[in-house]
Amino acid sequence: MPNHAHVERLKTGVEAWNTWRASNRDERPDLREANLQGLDLKRFDLTFADLEGANLHRSQLREANLADATLRGAYMRNASLPSARLMRARMRGANLTKAYMRAADLTGADLVDVDFSRAVLVDAKLRGADLSMARVYGTSVWDIEIDESTTQRDLVITPADQPALTVDDLEVAQFIYLLLHNPRIRRVIDTITSKVVLILGNFREDRKRVLETIRAELRRRDYVPILFDFDRPRSKDLTGTVETLARMARFIIADVTDPRSVPHELATVVPHLRKTPIVLIRLKGADSYILIEDYRAYPWVLPEFEYESESSLISDLARIVEAADIKAQQLQGRPDVVS
Repeated sequence: MPNHAHVERLKTGVEAWNTWRASNRDERPDLREANLQGLDLKRFDLTFADLEGANLHRSQLREANLADATLRGAYMRNASLPSARLMRARMRGANLTKAYMRAADLTGADLVDVDFSRAVLVDAKLRGADLSMARVYGTSVWDIEIDESTTQRDLVITPADQPALTVDDLEVAQFIYLLLHNPRIRRVIDTITSKVVLILGNFREDRKRVLETIRAELRRRDYVPILFDFDRPRSKDLTGTVETLARMARFIIADVTDPRSVPHELATVVPHLRKTPIVLIRLKGADSYILIEDYRAYPWVLPEFEYESESSLISDLARIVEAADIKAQQLQGRPDVVS
């Protein structure tokens, strides 16, 4: 049972409460099992408070200071805790279903077996926190702060009335939730893994026309072509984007006719792809470049294909796509060949 004098004092408002706390630092607020449902506790100083088993349903705790507080088994469904300070708080077994905790500081908090179902933890600080066995079904965890001391073992990603499915990473849990419960996400992933084709080449006007023709033909064949203009100034971010797109693609078509920036992009991605076929195409009679020979050592680089003209390239595209698709199946069906 709570100390009823403490409960009544809490209801006098933030200014009176915080003044009393400042003058009585040795007195620990005893609010065990108190019914604080719906109270406005914004900016209250609740450091070291004992709120074990308290009812904080729909309570307002914006910017409240709950550092080192005890909240074991507290009922905090729909509580509002944006920017609340919960460093080292002991919250084992608390119910935070649908709680709003954007930018809350949970550094070093004991969050074992907490129910975060459908809670918002966007921008939350979780460095050193222990989330073992927490239920994170539908929890929003964008841009959280974690470190090597954050424990994420056996996170439950299913609702309480279903068999437990566990993972060991909050952001993976969010992704799997989206994957299981949003058919559109599943369709997007299916599209990325089976239909995306990255097209690389020279974006000079006459060469760009060839690339755009390839793109149009791939669309007609129900692929999702991505045409990336590398004539813009290169940067570390751009190179990273190229590598990300390359890893997403079913296969890559690179026109190495008068290649300009393409050799740099290929040098960035070719040695590391392993599972993504690369088709090198070149206008017959055009000069090649020296690295082509080096690329032939990689099993995921298909033999260079020469085309007579733009129209002949389109007529041969079915053969090119078929070869790339067969190679993709082969690469995905065997272990990596390069460490």
